[in-house]
Amino acid sequence: MRKSTIHRAALFVALAAGFSPAHALTQEELVAKIQAAGYSQVKDVKSTAEGTTAKAVKDGKPVTLIIDSSGHIKERN
Repeated sequence: MRKSTIHRAALFVALAAGFSPAHALTQEELVAKIQAAGYSQVKDVKSTAEGTTAKAVKDGKPVTLIIDSSGHIKERN
């Protein structure tokens, strides 16, 4: 019975760790992801209440980006 409790606790910790901010992208990984999406000159990467924001250039135009906790990149209007 004790072994079962330990296994359940370990499973809970493993599942909780999957949602931990510690597993979030590093700034370098985030910049690489933004560049892979077609943006250049990525700068001013900041964490805000609405997600991570960054400034970049796409098709020669400056844009402000919002990256949510799932990693989805959106241009702020």
